[in-house]
Amino acid sequence: MSAEAQPEIIVRPVRDVDAEALGRVHAQSWHETYDHLISKAALERISPKRLAELWVNWARQGDDFHMSAALVDGEIIGFVGSGPARDKDAPSLRELYFIYLLEAWHSTGTGQKLFDAAVEKDESLYLWVAEDNPRAHRFYERNGFRLDGATHTEPFLGETLTEVRFVR
Repeated sequence: MSAEAQPEIIVRPVRDVDAEALGRVHAQSWHETYDHLISKAALERISPKRLAELWVNWARQGDDFHMSAALVDGEIIGFVGSGPARDKDAPSLRELYFIYLLEAWHSTGTGQKLFDAAVEKDESLYLWVAEDNPRAHRFYERNGFRLDGATHTEPFLGETLTEVRFVR
C-alpha cells in the first residue's frame, strides 16, 4: 500500500464492541507475524473467537492501560496495548504489551500512529519481542529502544518462542 494512496487511518481507544473484529485481526496478524517461527499446526489452533473473548476483558482494564485500535473505513486493521509492568524484575514501571498490524498496512505509518497512541513521548518503558523479528526490532530502535540483554522463552500456542527485551 503506497503512502500516496492511503486512506485516512483513525486511531481510537478500544471499545467492548470491537472484540469480535479485534479477535479476527489478532488471529490474522499472528499468522502473518509468526508463520516463520511457529509450526503451521500450532497457528491453525488460533481461534479468532477465543481471542475476541480475551479482548472483552482487555477493553475493560482501567485507566492505567492504553488499548487502541487503528481503523480504515470503519474496519480494524491493527491494535496496540500498554500498561503497568508485569515482570517482577521490570526495568521500568510501564510495559508496551503488543502492537499488531495487518501485513497489508506495514510501512504506511500506521504502526507509528498506534505506538504514539499507547506511549507518552519519551516515556520510560520496556517490551518483549520475538528474537527473530527484525522488522519489529528496527521499528522499536527507531523509537528509542535498545536491547538490554534479557531473554526468555515463552510458551506460545503449545510451542516455545524466544523473546528479547528492549528498554527505553
